[in-house]
Amino acid sequence: MLQTKDIAIVILNWNGKSLLEKFLPSVINYSDDAVIYVADNASTDNSVAFVSEHFPTVQLIQNTTNGGYAKGYNEALKQVEEPLLCLVNSDIEVTKNWLQPILEEFNTNTETAIIQPKILDYKNKSQFEYAGAAGGFIDKYGYPYCRGRIFDTIEKDTGQYNDNSEIFWASGACFFIRNFVYKALEGFDESYFAHMEEIDLCWRAFNKNYTTKFVGTSTVYHVGGATLNNTNPKKTYLNFRNSLFTLFKNTDSNVLFRVGIRMVLDGVASARFLFQLKPAFLVAILKAHLSFYYNLPRLLKQRKQLPKRFGYYKINSIVWSYFIKKKTKF
Repeated sequence: MLQTKDIAIVILNWNGKSLLEKFLPSVINYSDDAVIYVADNASTDNSVAFVSEHFPTVQLIQNTTNGGYAKGYNEALKQVEEPLLCLVNSDIEVTKNWLQPILEEFNTNTETAIIQPKILDYKNKSQFEYAGAAGGFIDKYGYPYCRGRIFDTIEKDTGQYNDNSEIFWASGACFFIRNFVYKALEGFDESYFAHMEEIDLCWRAFNKNYTTKFVGTSTVYHVGGATLNNTNPKKTYLNFRNSLFTLFKNTDSNVLFRVGIRMVLDGVASARFLFQLKPAFLVAILKAHLSFYYNLPRLLKQRKQLPKRFGYYKINSIVWSYFIKKKTKF
């Protein structure tokens, strides 16, 4: 029977002293006997010294380079032995008893490999937060969406998702996974750097018959965009590039057709950015496509090595449902 002491809460940090100062106390206060780590991605501020001085019970892992979310966690988690991993962004505020429902799900259902709690907006605590909301899904063309958030439409939390439900992907903002599963999947794809790597990991888990769950009775609050916000073209580049990587590697069939349709839709998004007088975002999408072409040999090799499983998507196109049929809620 897994207990709180079997959970490793690992907070990845890069130059985030102010975030650690604000949010680390809630993690310490509400996490009972869980082992708390701060994995530092070669920060150049005084984050490490600050944690060491003010939070002596927190264990420090110091990476030698800033490899982003993917490589940063892969390197840090080599040193973590607890059977349950909880990967938490440094801009997450946790709540009282947030770990108990998670533990109960892991203990009750041994096939559950990955779990996400309810993620609400720290700045508006009555509504869901963009990055994960009440659990993620994906459509036929690789567009992710969530219960509680489809594109830019975000629902208020009225208890409509206070359940334990199977989902397709869990948000990397607060991501629980059994340690042996993480190692069996060989962790995150380090070529992603940041963004979409958790969806890729969950898709690979799905293809190996692992189950991902949402647990609605555990709640955390997320600031969002603390490292790269939505006004940063680099975030657009990573999202579009990594989405193509993920779709190409993992989809079950008709991969060229699906990637082709996705790239046409990306072109529509580029035109939209142009009309909005945001040329930097158009260039970011162009660079994302060029990077996809450049990486095709590696991606093709990965695709051949990875197992495939049907039934990963619930609807054909979230773009069609949302923009044409005007369906704005899950």
